[in-house]
This record gives sequence, structure tokens and C-alpha cells, in this order.
Amino acid sequence: MEVAVIGSEAFTLGFRLAGIRKVIAATKENMEEKIGEVLKDKSIGILVMHNEDMNALSPSLKRSLVESIEPVVIAIGRIEEVDLRERIKQAVGVDLWK
Repeated sequence: MEVAVIGSEAFTLGFRLAGIRKVIAATKENMEEKIGEVLKDKSIGILVMHNEDMNALSPSLKRSLVESIEPVVIAIGRIEEVDLRERIKQAVGVDLWK
């Protein structure tokens, strides 16, 4: 399983420099289309995106991503620890903080 990152050129640059191979540059206008393409790629196990991009998605796509188990979608930026804890618990099946 691979890690994929989707977002603006500025957001994805650091991930590209860190060696992430699946980096998808997207604008606000084509973000939902690009996410659809990523979700079809079965080799992707983790999708990373910016929290602001996640919040700008349509409610149905956002709900689908939040509930997604494969790939696990991680929104970074200003995210509450409780949300991250719950996402990891959902993905892994155990509470790693205990």
C-alpha cells in the first residue's frame, strides 16, 4: 500500500521532497475530480490532504472520505487530537493511545 498526497502545489511540495511518489496537484476547482481518481487506485492505502481542502468538499464526498477505511484519509492542518485518535482507532481497530 502506498501513501498519496493531494492538494495545492505548495502543500504537496514538501511531501514530494520527502520521497512520496504519488503526489497529485489539485486546485479547488478540480479537487473532487482528482479525489475520485485517487479513490479508484487500489494501490493507495493512505490519502493525505489539507484540512481546509477537506472542509471545502461537498458534504457527501466529505462524509465518504471520513468513513473510508481503504484508503484511510488523513486531513492535516488544524485538526483536533480526538479526531485523529478516532481515525487511527477506526483504521487500525485498536486505541493506540491506551
